[in-house]
Amino acid sequence: MNSRSALHFRGWKTERSRLPLPAVKAMRIFENVSHSCAALRREVLEFSFDYPLYVVSQAGPKHSLEYYLYSDGLTWDAMRMDQSGIPMTWYRQTGTAYWPAYIAWYGLVNLGHYLRGNDGRYLDIFLKHVAWLENNAVVRSDGAVVWPMKFDYIVGSTYLKAPWVSSHAQGLVISALIRAWRVTRRPQLLQLLSGSARIFQLDEESSGIRAMLNGYAFYTEVPGGPAPGILDGCMTGLLGLYDLYVETADAEVKQLFDDGIAGLQQNLRLWDYRDKWSWYMNMTYLSPPAYHRLHCVLLQTLARITGDKVLAGFATRWAPEGLSLLDRAEIYGVFQYTKNRCRIQNRTWRQAVRTKNPWAVVFNQRVSSPDA
Repeated sequence: MNSRSALHFRGWKTERSRLPLPAVKAMRIFENVSHSCAALRREVLEFSFDYPLYVVSQAGPKHSLEYYLYSDGLTWDAMRMDQSGIPMTWYRQTGTAYWPAYIAWYGLVNLGHYLRGNDGRYLDIFLKHVAWLENNAVVRSDGAVVWPMKFDYIVGSTYLKAPWVSSHAQGLVISALIRAWRVTRRPQLLQLLSGSARIFQLDEESSGIRAMLNGYAFYTEVPGGPAPGILDGCMTGLLGLYDLYVETADAEVKQLFDDGIAGLQQNLRLWDYRDKWSWYMNMTYLSPPAYHRLHCVLLQTLARITGDKVLAGFATRWAPEGLSLLDRAEIYGVFQYTKNRCRIQNRTWRQAVRTKNPWAVVFNQRVSSPDA
């Protein structure tokens, strides 16, 4: 299902009261198995070195509504729309839950559709998603404005206890709110944005996302996770900081951005596989094609807006277009080996759905957080 057909998708419509709980559990098992089979199919049979994600060179200036990457060919397999048209995401660990990053990204993709087709429906979708982000912002006692994940989650060996924050979510939400401000000029959006950079200053012990990697700043997607961390999460956070600086000219935000760029310059080699491909997370397995393409697009973008030759060099070396047939066979084989080794090491098949509401997985209904 692509993002355009998802406009009218509202999930399964089944009369829950007619199903006994054992049937619900059976359907849950079936969905887990189906999800696993679909993942294996994508990784083994549908592995492709071409992925429909593109650099948007017009993004960046203060007047621009464009985001830095765009696609009109994405699938949204994990998406489950709630009754208000806000996307929820289904994963085996969480069941169906709201991910602020997913909501911000879906909104930005629809803004991209609007800019290319001038169809007001897509602008309305974007603004609806921004309204959800505005209503679900959390203003903390330390002055930080955050969009936390309100569910527990396991990433490798790291257990994230709700509510937790992420550079990936924070960066995408900042970028979405900046563009909404440019459309609507609503001062409430700027008020939220004024505290949105705070968690980039705070370390993980202070409920922030600033980690140190070989003496340099790294904005982490998984607070408390092992080094070096998730590369695209850090870069997405940096783009959010850049948008915020361009809009506000705040010198402290610019310094946070510069700190993160310096960290990338010094540490990018940690994610490098033989000058051909990128590692995912802490060198656990080679990046799947979608993540690798994302790494390349983000590096190209950051290289463009900073003029940095180190970032540009990695983007060029990692470009799939330059791979020989032998290189492609090597990357495919190493990916399959490292990905399945990671599954075995972390016993991912034992990571059960952790939602307290057994109906949520089946009927895609909202799961209320205990502290919501």
